[in-house]
Amino acid sequence: MANLLVLGTQWGDEGKGKIVDLLTPAFDVVARYQGGHNAGHTVYVGGNKVVLHLIPSGILRAGTLCVIGNGLVLAPPAFFREVADLEARGVEAGPDRLAVSRGAHLIMPWHPIVERLSEERRGEKRIGTTCRGIGPAYEDKAARLGVRAGDLADLGVLREKIEDNLAAKNPVLRASGLPPLDAAAVLEEYAGWAAKLVPYLRDVPELLHERMARGDRVLFEGAQGALLDVDHGTYPFVTSSNPTAGGAATGLGVGPRTIHGVLGITKAYTTRVGAGPFPTELRDETGRRIAARGDEFGASTGRPRRCGWFDAVAVRYACRTNGVDRIALTKPDVLAGLEEVPVCTGYRYKGEKLGSFPVESWVLEKAVPEYRVLRGWPDGALGGAADFDALPPAFVEYVRVLEGLVETRVGVVSTGVAREDTLLIDAEIGGLVDLARLRAASD
Repeated sequence: MANLLVLGTQWGDEGKGKIVDLLTPAFDVVARYQGGHNAGHTVYVGGNKVVLHLIPSGILRAGTLCVIGNGLVLAPPAFFREVADLEARGVEAGPDRLAVSRGAHLIMPWHPIVERLSEERRGEKRIGTTCRGIGPAYEDKAARLGVRAGDLADLGVLREKIEDNLAAKNPVLRASGLPPLDAAAVLEEYAGWAAKLVPYLRDVPELLHERMARGDRVLFEGAQGALLDVDHGTYPFVTSSNPTAGGAATGLGVGPRTIHGVLGITKAYTTRVGAGPFPTELRDETGRRIAARGDEFGASTGRPRRCGWFDAVAVRYACRTNGVDRIALTKPDVLAGLEEVPVCTGYRYKGEKLGSFPVESWVLEKAVPEYRVLRGWPDGALGGAADFDALPPAFVEYVRVLEGLVETRVGVVSTGVAREDTLLIDAEIGGLVDLARLRAASD
């Protein structure tokens, strides 16, 4: 298969950054299709930790073109902080390596303020957003008030859009006891960003069409996870975009038939950041142990992640919703050393067994998980295995049980944070990735 979509099948933080970085040598272009700098992809290269928020993880592989699609909302200060950090590491991140869609919406100075006010008004019902302006930027996009990256090419258009927006936003700020924003000051700031960002701007649908027409392979990269999708996630405790597979077509301007396969990144346990229902959450010492061993702190915010057992009901729902072909199972090493590893196989609600994952958060909040308890595997037993058959029998059983419950085969097993700590199961992943090309690049 030529083009592959990589997405998260849980509530984000599944380890997508590592898998995208690992697979990039088999592709020519890595294109991200949604989200903002509230997402965080962590990659370890040569023992060094690299955290990316907007720029695709493929940027760490020389020669790969990285694309930021129209489905993203982009904060120019955050974007150029990442560019500067990459270049300080010796990674080329100029317009020859990075393309930004003219249709991507910009996060403007009023967006973080409006988001913070919204969260404060919610009180105990707050969503738990990063307050970086992502949601309000998508709100303005839907309301047809948004400022797009392409608007930076004409300062007259930019001025008019800023003035129109502030005519609506400043009364809200005043009513909240905050000083209004000055249109001239905002225009001056964004005129400065325009001088830097315009060289990166491209017609992304045309660019991708041209590259695919000449035979280039594209790796489509999602942020967050399927259960945070604004349409198919645990609404309202979701992000403001579509991390699900359908978001790739709308977020990049490509046809659905250009996506030839879907790889779902799935953590061997479950985590969640912020508020929202979490049936398998562990609020005990075991949960704290998993969090500590897994370094479960948000890559974007540093917030601690809530941890719990693997939820097969949720992952099966995500696999079905996204047409996932194979799973990349990450962080099973974190569970090593536990005598028993429970897996959630179903829910009960008001004493009745639920037949599927509920779309109503208020149902999921009260759902009682049912578990199947499996044997644990020894600490340190996953490292150094040459192939899947060399892994501990208890872990192999764990994988086989998960596959049966989520109705999807595992094609990749990550056994640690480094690139080399990964097992590719050729018979399972070979139909999605050019393994010969991938391995040739690694030699």
